[in-house]
Amino acid sequence: MLGYHLAGGRRHVARRNLELCFPALEEPAREQLVRENFRATGRAVVETALAWYGGAQVDRIPFEVHGEEHLEAARTGDQAVIALSGHFLTVELAARLLPERIPMVAIYKPIRKKPVLDRAMLAARRRNVNDALSKDDIRGMLRALKGGLPIWYAGDQDYGRKHSVFAPFFGVPAATITALSRLSRMGKAKVVPLFFFRRPDGSYLIEFHPALEGFPSGDDVIDATRMNQVLEQAVRRHPEQYLWVHKRFKRQPDRRANLYAS
Repeated sequence: MLGYHLAGGRRHVARRNLELCFPALEEPAREQLVRENFRATGRAVVETALAWYGGAQVDRIPFEVHGEEHLEAARTGDQAVIALSGHFLTVELAARLLPERIPMVAIYKPIRKKPVLDRAMLAARRRNVNDALSKDDIRGMLRALKGGLPIWYAGDQDYGRKHSVFAPFFGVPAATITALSRLSRMGKAKVVPLFFFRRPDGSYLIEFHPALEGFPSGDDVIDATRMNQVLEQAVRRHPEQYLWVHKRFKRQPDRRANLYAS
């Protein structure tokens, strides 16, 4: 809980996100959720270190995979697949625990201002999954899809107005990139939701869901809204395990709006 007391700016962002997304929650309960989120974030730091540098004992951490049949059904006939996920705090360890029988290529945002951390992250992810590609490497993604490797994709961060539309997330307008629709269309890929959770008993759950029907629809706003709805449903199951310290609603249709003003 040290981060809760020291990271005032991030605490404000998390608190504001939860105010926007759970307006019906009483303030004491919401503040408790903020504390639980910071506790889970601190644990995620340890999990990331274990995922990147832990020895063989990490592979003995208990976990279960549910819904693998949905991934296999989507891949029938060498069908390309995109695994739609979000920034859940257990993602790094879940990637390490992902069975070898389930191939995956991770898409990541390079940390250009911190090259040492960027190299460490890239090397670790390439050890834990089949490959890792920059979010801007569209050609690499299409090659992976063509080669039969599912791509892990998360579009639940604010990457700016370019290539984005505004779609509701918990009822709040959120700048949502349209890359999932474009990539699905270009790669002729099905979209299979994939989520990761930490259970109360300390074990982990890797969970696939049925492929989205009628996706992409041809309408970027409809597709972005649907993606956000799928993610929202997963977040509601374990809200303390989501990355609330990100300014998800930084940009608004009204450029003058600032939802994070103190």
